Amino acid sequence: MTMSDVQEKRITVGENGQAREIAALIRPATSVGRPGTVWLGGYRSDMTGSKAEAICVHQGSRAASSIRFDYSGHGASGGAFTDGTISRWLEESLAVFDRFAETPQILVGSSMGGWIALRMAQELKKRGQADRIAGMVLIAPAPDFTHELMEPELSAEERRSLETRGYFEEPTPYGPDPNVFTKALFDDGRANRVLDGIIEVDAPVTIIQGMEDPDVPWQHALRLVEHLPSTNVDVQLIRDGDHRLSRTEDIQRILAAVDRIADAA
Repeated sequence: MTMSDVQEKRITVGENGQAREIAALIRPATSVGRPGTVWLGGYRSDMTGSKAEAICVHQGSRAASSIRFDYSGHGASGGAFTDGTISRWLEESLAVFDRFAETPQILVGSSMGGWIALRMAQELKKRGQADRIAGMVLIAPAPDFTHELMEPELSAEERRSLETRGYFEEPTPYGPDPNVFTKALFDDGRANRVLDGIIEVDAPVTIIQGMEDPDVPWQHALRLVEHLPSTNVDVQLIRDGDHRLSRTEDIQRILAAVDRIADAA
């Protein structure tokens, strides 16, 4: 596959004051039969990361399609990051899926992208379109992270900042600028919780989780399994794995998981 095989696309999501331009990189299939992949990145990540790139190249080697995009406020897309919520980014993910997914797709969700993937599955099932998902590969998935992982750990100062300023900041090891978490993100996160009942996913799911992940405890991945009724759920715990899971051996696990689902479709 060459870069000329990847097409840069843009779509507008939302209307009037809510309109934002979403940037996507689409690698069309050159044969039929194999499911495509949709990359759903994490909080403040973008579509040019090593895992997303590797999946695109791998799908190209299999003549299959690959879709990746940036949420609003991320990477090459428009919109303000601080306007972002799970509902807003879910709307954009579904819009990209509807525009570019021509065959059943494997949703590959990393961290927050795992939450988005699960919400996509719920929304597509509501539409009667569950068969558009061939499977899921969830990498260090962080469903309900605002409510389950962050809120219990908020300091008194952070809680005050949320109430008085509408946001708080915290340093991150993944870049020079601090992470910004808004009150809107927390409030909207409660409305998008998935760990409060059964998550009906009618497709195989592979969860890949590092046990040295400082951001998402490996026990969180096991809790997710309890909410997935399907017996076709595979959990891979990587003893020395971190949150990013971007080492060569980690990426090979991800590609192998994609292949297993694709070959069984």
